[in-house]
Order: sequence, then C-alpha cells, then structure tokens
Amino acid sequence: MDGNIMIEARDIHKSYGSLEVLKGISLDVARGEVVAIVGASGAGKTTLLQILGTLSAADSGSLLIDGTDVSKLNDKALSQFRNEHVGFVFQFHHLLPEFTALENVCIPALIGHRDRARSEARARELLGMMGLSERLDHKPAQLSGGEQQRVAIARALINSPSVLLADEPSGNLDSVNRDEIHRLFFSLREKLGQTIIIVTHDEGLAGMADRKITMSDGRIM
Repeated sequence: MDGNIMIEARDIHKSYGSLEVLKGISLDVARGEVVAIVGASGAGKTTLLQILGTLSAADSGSLLIDGTDVSKLNDKALSQFRNEHVGFVFQFHHLLPEFTALENVCIPALIGHRDRARSEARARELLGMMGLSERLDHKPAQLSGGEQQRVAIARALINSPSVLLADEPSGNLDSVNRDEIHRLFFSLREKLGQTIIIVTHDEGLAGMADRKITMSDGRIM
C-alpha cells in the first residue's frame, strides 16, 4: 500500500437480502485529504461510510485503513482498531445527556483504557480548539445544537483517529452553525492533518472538499 494512501477500498459489494446496495465500489483516499460523498437518497452513501468505518462488513472486496487489512481482524481486534483509528460524527450527535461536555469527549479514550488525566487534558485541548473552553462543565441540554455537534466532533477526535467519518454532520443545524461546522472540518485538516470523509447533501460543503465523489445506484459515477 502506498504510504500516502489512508484508505484503499477495492470492489466493495454489499447486499441486504435481494437488494444490492453497493455494486463494486473502489476508492482511494490520501492522508490529509477531505473527500465529500454526494448523491441522491438511496445511492448507498451511508452504507459505504459504515463499511469504511468498519461498522458494517462488505460481502466481498477488500478494505485497507492505514495499511491494515480490516477484513483479517476478528471481532475483538476490529472493535479495538475502530476505537483507535476511526472517529465518527453523525447528524444527531448522540451525546450522553447525564455527562458534561468534557466527560462526553473523554468516553472513547476511557473505553480504550487510556490514562484518565491525559485524556482529560486532550479533551480540554480539543474543546478549546472547538471554541468551547467556557462550556466544559455544561451538559448537552445546556448547549446549543451547534455546540453539541462541536462536542461530538471533539469526541470523535479524542483518540487521534487515522480517519474522521462524518454522515450529514450539518444536516440538523441552522445556516450559521452549519457554516461554522463546515469551516471547522477544514481547520482540523490544517491543524491536525486529519483525513476526513463526509457524506452530505449540502452542496456548499461538498464544494469546499478537495474532492467530490458522486454516487448513484450503488456505484461511483
């Protein structure tokens, strides 16, 4: 695998029953690249993102992430790999309501048995980068939608993942917060060299990406 390639997917097929959702997807994503995946609903975008994030397994084809062939990993090794190498941001932020912003961000690090003091320091740093230094002790209900999504992004970054995957990350936000979240993704690439793949219906966000991939009927156009 080329050292500059972060994700290498080859001939990915996926069906649910008799419905063929992905029909032979091949895709390379370079380190530090921001890629947007667009297409109509039902084109297979989210299914592809779930496979790239190891949340779902392809029926056939191969997937290498940062040089690791994930199809060769057993369930336990795959869970560990996902925790260490893949960060997820969803349309609905899935923050735990009883925990503060700081605690929510720390959760993936603690699941990965990382040092608590070091994890909290990293969480503070990331929340600062998100402009949330004053909101560390606030619970999700005390935060705006845009703030909650920034907490979710910080949480996705806590383990310094190889790749950040985002599924409609601004789909639930008003235009001001949406623009802020869009700019944030690109600043993460500048500051952290982060590789990012975003599934979006937002043409503005897709147009900002290094590369826009259009899917239709389970294929890349």
